[in-house]
Amino acid sequence: MNTSSSVDPQLQQARDFLAANPDIHTIEVYLCDYNGLLRGKLIPRDNLEKVFKGNLKLPTTALSMDIWGRDLEEIVFATGDADGMCLPVPGSLQRIPWRPGSAQMQITMADMDGRDDDSDPRNILKNTAHQYAAKGLRPVVAVEMEFFLLKSELNADGSPQHSSVEADGSPSLGGQPYHLDSMQEQRELLDELRSACEALDLPTDTFVKEAAPSQYEINLNHLPDPVAAADAAFLLKRVIREVCRKHGYIASFMAKPFGEEAGNGMHVHFSCLDDADNNIFSDGGDKGSDALRQAIAGMATTMKDCMAIFAPNLNSYRRFQAGCHAPTSPCWGYENRTVALRVPAGEAVARRIEHRIGGADCNPYLLLTAILAGALKGMNEKLSADAPIEGDAYSQVEPSLPQFWPESLGLFEQSTFIPDTFGKTFHHRYGLCKRQELNEFHSRITQLEYSSYLKCI
Repeated sequence: MNTSSSVDPQLQQARDFLAANPDIHTIEVYLCDYNGLLRGKLIPRDNLEKVFKGNLKLPTTALSMDIWGRDLEEIVFATGDADGMCLPVPGSLQRIPWRPGSAQMQITMADMDGRDDDSDPRNILKNTAHQYAAKGLRPVVAVEMEFFLLKSELNADGSPQHSSVEADGSPSLGGQPYHLDSMQEQRELLDELRSACEALDLPTDTFVKEAAPSQYEINLNHLPDPVAAADAAFLLKRVIREVCRKHGYIASFMAKPFGEEAGNGMHVHFSCLDDADNNIFSDGGDKGSDALRQAIAGMATTMKDCMAIFAPNLNSYRRFQAGCHAPTSPCWGYENRTVALRVPAGEAVARRIEHRIGGADCNPYLLLTAILAGALKGMNEKLSADAPIEGDAYSQVEPSLPQFWPESLGLFEQSTFIPDTFGKTFHHRYGLCKRQELNEFHSRITQLEYSSYLKCI
C-alpha cells in the first residue's frame, strides 16, 4: 500500500478503512436533500477510492427533488440536469452497525471544479458558520429529536397505529413522560439504539419517554461546531429509522401523525463562545447579556420569513395549536415552555437559548442556518428584544406566525433575508420545490370532503 506523504490524507484513511474491514462489500454514500431525505448511491468497495478522487457524480437537482422524489422541471430544463461532483464528508466513513458487510459515508455537492455547491444545505450552514468565525465566534449547538415508535402495520385507511396500547388495543391513555417503567417496555430496542449511536460516535445524551403514547426523544450533546451538530442530527434520524425497522417498527418524524396527540419537535439549544471560550450570552447573572437579547430579537424578527423551513410541509402546521407546546408567536421568556425562544435556568456560564419552533420533519442544516443567521443579524444590528413573557404565552400574545403552509411560502418567497442568508439559488429552488408539493395536495380531494359534501349538497 502506498503510504507516501503525497497521498491525500482522506484517501489514505479510506484505504486504511478497507484494509481494516475486509468483509465490507458495499458502501452507502448519501447526501441531505432539501426535505432532509437521504439521496445517494450504493457502491462496491472497489469503487470507494474513486469517490475520494472526485469521480462520483449526481445531478445537482437531486438536492431539490420534492418529497415524492420528483424533479422540478423548470430547474431540470434550465440546467440541462447537469451533474455535480460528490465529495466525502471527512470522518463520515463508518461501518453500519445494523447491516453486516456494509459501510456508509456522507457526501456533499460541489461543482466540477471542486467548489462547494451553494445550494447544498450542508454548504449553506458552513457559510453561516464561517460568518461567525470571521467575528471570532463559535456557536455551540445541541439538538433534541422527538419521534413516534409505531406498529409496522397501518390501518386500512393508511393511518398509523400506536405501539403503546391498552389491553383492549386502544392507544395508551397518556404518554407517561419521563416514566422509566414505560421505557423498559422497549429496553431491547433502546439499548440497540444506544449501541448503534456509540458505534457511530454520535454524541447522544439522554433518552426520554415523551408526552404522547409511543413518543420518545433522544437528546444530543452540545457541540462547538454547528455543522457537526447538524451532521449528528441528520445521522441520528437515520439510525433511529433503521434500528426501529429492524425491530419491526416504524420510526416517524412526521410533525403531527395523530391529531389528538402532541407533535414531534426538533428543539435547538444554542449558546456562543468568543475566541477566549467565554460564553457571550452570559453576564454572570440570571438574565444573560445584551448579546443574548440581541440574538433573541434577531431570531424573532426573522422567524416569519423562515417558517417554511421550520415547518416545511402541509402536516407541519398541525403542531401549532395552543396548549401543544408548539409556539404560535415569536415571543420569548425565561424558563418558559409556552414561548418560541426559551432561556433555560442554570449556571450563568451555560446561558443559552432554546429555539422551540422547528418540527422533527425539518432539515437540520436549514433549521440551524435559519436560527444562527437570525441571531447573527440581531447581534450585528444590535436589535432590541421585546419584554420577556411570564406565564402562559398563548393567553397573552395573539398568534402571529403563519398558521397555514401557503402563507408561510408566500412570506418565504417575498423575503429578502432568505436569499441574503441562504443564497438566491436555494431561495428559488426551495420555493419551487414546496410549491410543487403544495399544488399536489391542492389537486387531491380528501375522504373528508366526500363524506361531508358528496351526498348532502
